[in-house]
Amino acid sequence: MVGDPLDVELRRFALDHVLELSRRYDGLVHVDVLREGFPTPIGRLSYGSFYAGIHRPKEFAGRAALSLTTTPPTDEDAPYDDGYDEETQTFTYHYRRPKSDTERARIAAARDNGAMRAAFEIAVPLIYFNGIVPSQYTPIAPIYLTHDDPIKERVEFQVAWPTAEIKPDFDFDEPARRYATRQAHYRLHQQRFRENVLRAYSRQCAVCRLREVPLLQAAHIIGDTESRGTATVANGIALCAIHHLAYDRNLLGIAPDGVVHIATRLLHEIDGPMLKVGLQGFHGSPIQIPRRPRDRPDPELLEIRFGRFRDAA
Repeated sequence: MVGDPLDVELRRFALDHVLELSRRYDGLVHVDVLREGFPTPIGRLSYGSFYAGIHRPKEFAGRAALSLTTTPPTDEDAPYDDGYDEETQTFTYHYRRPKSDTERARIAAARDNGAMRAAFEIAVPLIYFNGIVPSQYTPIAPIYLTHDDPIKERVEFQVAWPTAEIKPDFDFDEPARRYATRQAHYRLHQQRFRENVLRAYSRQCAVCRLREVPLLQAAHIIGDTESRGTATVANGIALCAIHHLAYDRNLLGIAPDGVVHIATRLLHEIDGPMLKVGLQGFHGSPIQIPRRPRDRPDPELLEIRFGRFRDAA
């Protein structure tokens, strides 16, 4: 069972529209865009206020929620935590707690929690809005609630591949759901790391000062698959695409003192203007460093990575 027929149709409009927004804005959508809602045959409907975590449009006839929201973290250097359980490969989402001890607050919380639990009971797809940084959200859709735990006051959910029809979660095979959920978790992880690093570097390449944001990337000093490769700003450097690739290929190194080194082989090559201006020209130049000391690249990590650059040379 997937709920009221009109709700099913409206839910499909919401899913299709939010996936289009995600594609249009490269997975990171400003809250002002999301607040415009989504078009339907009965007019534009709301994705929610983004202050309350659980939302069911008032136009829906059934009880089931449409979306869940996690607000952006207040400390950008806090360990990445979106409620993901590595062991079960599911996301977790807690029930809404009353904002005060008033009867009105308790009723509002009970109503929202009931809408979320109804979505689990009738197995309808929802949208998950994860706040990456203030005012910026990454939508994940469709998600399906796979477990409701009233004792721990939380639900669990997994991600499914978008399909042409709304189906209950048991119609999606477990390996596919686990894979899609892992991919969604990784995408959220990378989005938050990128945004925090770019903000620390004033949205410009640390080597060449390029400010074209679509061409900027967050480079890990130590890869995130390694034990010291944490997703913190101190383990990242904002680089344009060409300098990021050169850094990853050990054609460009950054010493612990922040000085750029270009591989000797490239220094002696003769090629077009990109090599001369884009790489050779920065040999011996200092990188731009973030204003806040805690955001600056960790010298120990730079030393480890620069050692690999020297070894490759």
